[in-house]
Amino acid sequence: MALHPDPLPGRFAALTTAHVADACLRAGVPVRCAPAEVRPVLPGGRLAGRVLPTRHVGSVDIFLEAIDRATPGDVLVVDNGGRTDEACVGDLVVLEAQTAGLAGLVVWGLHRDTVDIRAVGLPVFSLGATPTGPQRLDRRPAEALTSARVGEWTVGPDDVALADDDGVLFVPADRVGDLFDLAESIRDTERRQADRIRAGEPLRAQVGFGAYLAGRAENPALTFREHLRAVGGAIEE
Repeated sequence: MALHPDPLPGRFAALTTAHVADACLRAGVPVRCAPAEVRPVLPGGRLAGRVLPTRHVGSVDIFLEAIDRATPGDVLVVDNGGRTDEACVGDLVVLEAQTAGLAGLVVWGLHRDTVDIRAVGLPVFSLGATPTGPQRLDRRPAEALTSARVGEWTVGPDDVALADDDGVLFVPADRVGDLFDLAESIRDTERRQADRIRAGEPLRAQVGFGAYLAGRAENPALTFREHLRAVGGAIEE
């Protein structure tokens, strides 16, 4: 079941990237996370929206062209090759994205103007900051506005970006509705488990950990994940 991008932020507001990542595991969808070093510029930042890809080659015009084509709610995903010798995004690009109604930015590279970006308030996730901008102008690739690479993953308009304090996750746009359904189920199970722990019932008792140990003694190939699936646990996926 596909989900139109507009409901994404509202529905994701009650979830986390961890819930959705677990849903991907359960649904057999590849878990595509940005490298752990990609962090929010402003802690607590969250975003959800269709990927608007760009490949940086040294000039800001590529961002302006992408934003000019954007639909409100998109997430500008900037591929600067993970470079740490230059910043590719600053406060003016972030402010322009906000004015155009974008949901935020994910930068596979560095930003600058940290104080001003935080003042703008639009969620930005990047590898960190450095004062210097680019001192180069490379040839623009044919895919400059059709795909972007973040870590090992190549993403594009058929993907949705989700991000929070745990990091950035990319999921197929045509699976996001199903994945959110699963993620909400996982979230609700975990909340019930947490309530039971607080009420005095240890997690080991809830998941039948003793039975798992006994089963593993008889069948060394038995995994805890298989046991959890059998008993309806949700702590690993």
